Amino acid sequence: MNGTPVIVVGSGPTGLLLAGDLATAGVPVTVVERRPHQISNLSRAFVLHARTLEQLDARALADGLEALGQRLDKLRLFGRLTIDLDDLPSRFNHLLVLPQYEVEKALERRAVEAGVDFRYETEVTGLSQDGTGVTVEVRGPDGSTESLRAEYLVGADGMRSAVRDAIGLPFPGHSVIRSVVLADVRLAERPETLLTVNAVGDAFAFIAPFGDGYHRVIAWNRARDVPDSEPLDLDEIKEVTRLALGRDFGMHDARWMSRFHSDERQAPAYRVGRVFLAGDAAHVHTPAGGQGMNTGLQDAANLSWKLAQVMGGHAGPELLDTYQSERHPVGRSVLRSSGGIVRLAMAKRPWELALRATLTTVLDHAAPARRRMLGRLTGIGYRYAAPRGSHPLTGTRVPDVAFADGGRLHESLRGGHFVLITPEGHDDRGAHKGRLTVERWASERRTTVLVRPDGYVGWAAEGADEAAVQAALAAHVGD
Repeated sequence: MNGTPVIVVGSGPTGLLLAGDLATAGVPVTVVERRPHQISNLSRAFVLHARTLEQLDARALADGLEALGQRLDKLRLFGRLTIDLDDLPSRFNHLLVLPQYEVEKALERRAVEAGVDFRYETEVTGLSQDGTGVTVEVRGPDGSTESLRAEYLVGADGMRSAVRDAIGLPFPGHSVIRSVVLADVRLAERPETLLTVNAVGDAFAFIAPFGDGYHRVIAWNRARDVPDSEPLDLDEIKEVTRLALGRDFGMHDARWMSRFHSDERQAPAYRVGRVFLAGDAAHVHTPAGGQGMNTGLQDAANLSWKLAQVMGGHAGPELLDTYQSERHPVGRSVLRSSGGIVRLAMAKRPWELALRATLTTVLDHAAPARRRMLGRLTGIGYRYAAPRGSHPLTGTRVPDVAFADGGRLHESLRGGHFVLITPEGHDDRGAHKGRLTVERWASERRTTVLVRPDGYVGWAAEGADEAAVQAALAAHVGD
């Protein structure tokens, strides 16, 4: 039986970021993936939101991806509402249109460089756990079976998660949209906007560029409810696109077409003993708002540093319970928001149309409501629950603040460190060397803030003395 501290099942974006974080923190990790080693260009995800870009910036990946993608500075909703993203309180005050496979390439390079052990064409066939670890049964590419042992295991293996099935967790929910069609095509006419999306009557269509001359088309005709196995041709996709967008942009040379259904589901628990779920294994929802890959990556960023703290002996296993309490509510919120967007986009009944018109008016004229909506959509508006009596900043996301020496927060977070931001200079906290960076505000701010490795406030205080700082470091960073 082969042993490793952590096994990650699944090498999609969620699994790759998680594994790369663990390896960077010095935790040996094995990734088990049932597919052959390849990064498919048949991406469903096309958008990186501000919070995800911030997390990638804290891993020195955002600038490279920004160079590959295309910025979208405005959002159009329901055909008549335009929302300017310039006011987002983030260095990344835009959406980045970039196929998922480019994100996977960057995350895989990072994971390989950090020393992650990849086992491709290896399928999970069973799983059991006890008080000291997890035993997972796998079948390799030659058909032979093997038992792998780990202290913890993370299932990042998608909607049809073998890990979730093995630990007996249900996946309650239902299909929201049936017979969605996808195609990668060339276009004779260039769309006027970077992301082209609209709904008319029973028809919905979305078009986004790959950057290699092909465009991804996602379309749905509510009036055509057929099984996923029903044959699909380009004429059907062109017809739905014309209904929704008024024209098909001269689609031709489809290199791939598929039909699928979109579900809204969430596991009731993201943790069972020493096994965790992340990404689509934990929650799935409609593509509306482009939140799927983004939510999974943020799951991984939340869980990875906690596993590293526990595996390094710097925190007790109870820290891992906060993964459920912090991320499950976010997953539930994403299900509601993405489902709400698609239902409003496809509104037909008079009361639905009236609700959409009212919401559009509110978002168009009420800045606070618009900020709340954008905060949820882009991920920067979420905060985690804090203990009673905590400083108001506790649990909030910290923007990429500037430091007195000219650096910035995301640079200091690289390597999975905690960052202590103080009003005045302090020593380098040698007791926490390699796990804590001390920085000083560039401004006159007097708050002392301890930023977790995922960029959220773990502790904060006004006018904190040395004893208070040391107590906070002991509680959060550990010995």
